[in-house]
Amino acid sequence: MSKQVSIEDFVAGLRKFSESAFTHTEEIASFLEKSPVAPETLEPYLAWDRQHYTRNLIDKTVLYELIAICWEVGQASSVHNHRDQNCWMAVPIGRLLVENYRLVYQKLDQGKCQLETANTFEMNSSHPCAVDPLQPVHRVYNPREFNQRAVSLHVYSRPFDSCVVYSPEQGTCGEIKLHYTTEYGKPSKSSR
Repeated sequence: MSKQVSIEDFVAGLRKFSESAFTHTEEIASFLEKSPVAPETLEPYLAWDRQHYTRNLIDKTVLYELIAICWEVGQASSVHNHRDQNCWMAVPIGRLLVENYRLVYQKLDQGKCQLETANTFEMNSSHPCAVDPLQPVHRVYNPREFNQRAVSLHVYSRPFDSCVVYSPEQGTCGEIKLHYTTEYGKPSKSSR
């Protein structure tokens, strides 16, 4: 495993990448593998909520945003997409499962869709991942059997403030607005 870096060094490394690095997944994926973040350096950016996972903005430029997501035991995201943006995820604390879906069809204007489960894999401190740009619909969750809190770092190739969420069981989909719980270590105006 690579030597851990502080979140400040991680951000400094991200800021050195050119725009083209965020267009494809390989360079940033390699960076995440070679630069695991030291968990203790994330402390100022972490906020926890027993009801829902939290989205904590660490850094944002025109090319990317870096968010720490805090997961209590049993918490899960909705099945969602990333608005055609690339996404890379690392888990410096705990471990999480990622469940990927194939989008059979989507009629957003009618709120209808059909999904098929593609695969599920575990992310942990030594296994970061990139979301497949060709099949970007997924959900992330912290199963009860893991029995520990988790923190994931998400790098999105362009900042975005909405996404499409899906209900595979009901065959429905719709757009939602995204909010930060904290921004740069302080409570977000939208979360007060």
